[in-house]
Amino acid sequence: MTELLEYRGHIRNWKSLCEELDIDSSLVREEREEKIIVEAYKKWGHDMAEHIYGMFAFAISDNDKIFCMRDQFGTKPFYYYQTNDNKLLFGTNISRIIEQDGFIKEVNTDMLQIYMSLTYVAGEDTFFKGVKKLMPGHWLEFDNGKLTIERYWTPTFKPDNTKTLDEWADEIHNTIQEIFPEVKEDTETAESFLSGGVDSSYVLAMSDVKVTDSCGYDDERFDESGLAKQTADILGRENNRCLITPEEYFSIVPYVMYNMEQPLGDASAIAFAIACKATAEHTKICYSGEGADEFFGGYNMYRNAERYGDNLKNFYVGNTNIMKEDEKQKILKNYNPEVLPINLVKHIYEETEGLDPLTKMSDVDIQIWLEGDIYLNVDKMSTCAGLEIRMPLTDRRIFDIASRMPSKYKVNEEMNKVAFRTSASKVLPAEIAFRKKLGFIVPIRIWLADERYNSDVREKFNSEIAEKFFNVDEINAIFNDYIGGNSDNWRKIWTIYTFLVWYEEYFVKR
Repeated sequence: MTELLEYRGHIRNWKSLCEELDIDSSLVREEREEKIIVEAYKKWGHDMAEHIYGMFAFAISDNDKIFCMRDQFGTKPFYYYQTNDNKLLFGTNISRIIEQDGFIKEVNTDMLQIYMSLTYVAGEDTFFKGVKKLMPGHWLEFDNGKLTIERYWTPTFKPDNTKTLDEWADEIHNTIQEIFPEVKEDTETAESFLSGGVDSSYVLAMSDVKVTDSCGYDDERFDESGLAKQTADILGRENNRCLITPEEYFSIVPYVMYNMEQPLGDASAIAFAIACKATAEHTKICYSGEGADEFFGGYNMYRNAERYGDNLKNFYVGNTNIMKEDEKQKILKNYNPEVLPINLVKHIYEETEGLDPLTKMSDVDIQIWLEGDIYLNVDKMSTCAGLEIRMPLTDRRIFDIASRMPSKYKVNEEMNKVAFRTSASKVLPAEIAFRKKLGFIVPIRIWLADERYNSDVREKFNSEIAEKFFNVDEINAIFNDYIGGNSDNWRKIWTIYTFLVWYEEYFVKR
């Protein structure tokens, strides 16, 4: 008997799959997608992901065998754990595993070294000893006590130099037009997150949503909500603005770290959690623009790719790298010289050997940063708020274009995401399509220095928990240096703080 044990996701090409798998397409979405997963497994087995477009992570019972799979980009999380008596615990939430018999809760201190550099949990290990992620593009099989894990999809890049910029832009636009009817059913109503950037603006322009959602701050230096409102007005859509105060921001940190299940030092995750809670008050589905930056060269640092050259493989471990080994050695009570962030990406550099530096950088971010930070944040914070987020630009068909596009159409001396912006300009005014990337910025670098808001940070830095993992004098020296004017230290402080909050939630309170 084949039975679906757990599933999270959204299948885009469900109409064609229902026809091919002889499934009643009039079924409600939940029942329909469950049947699609089971019947696809019966028909295609380990190759079933080749036939599915969308987001998914699931576990199937096939008689005495367990089969689990995670989508190509890791948009939905999946974890597993082998007990001492060789039982497999698994689920899309770590909390599901923790609650089961045979689980032994221990902190994985090695992960702290990775976290202190990257600000997120990268690779297959987690902060819970023995709990592992099923990585993107992998399947897992547990049969008669034997665990088998295989990779079924690897990002591959084969630049095609025969097309012009306009031809690439046309292909992007035509593909997005093809995808959008699949993102939402006619009976569903969605809203769309909107910042001042091109990705969310393009998604909005291609959609039929009537209402957009933005977050902003009283400090104009960090507030993109005005640009978002302008875009909404130009496109004839309504705009809801969620004003984030420092009091609300700091008060929600324990909620975020608990529901994230892993510490995350990305300061924008807190703002995103607040935005999800506010948006969930008036919709259950919301669009977001993740994926385009990594696929099409969206980050400003990508413009330095050629300068880095072959040296990338010695230092580039992803979008963030805030602390070097000598500094971690001073800060941490237990430092293991064998645990290095660069070890997580060596296989990626082997896979991209011979390709240009920009391709290597973006592939590292696609395989490491997207899964460990961006998609985890989107999934966890939306789910706990009761909101479903759909990301039209995260799609194998979009990636396929990016994988064939030469880097010169992604980044040049003046601009990033060149072809993508050119595509967006078909439906957006030039001042929006070609607007300089701002990023999802948060005033935390200012708030952390304010005694009205940082008392819990100071307390955590001098707590028994901090004593357990850190040389307290060293982390307080970083904090005091920051208070004294070295604003570059804010990321280090925030990364340490979020770990301490997470540890308290999982190993002190519970």
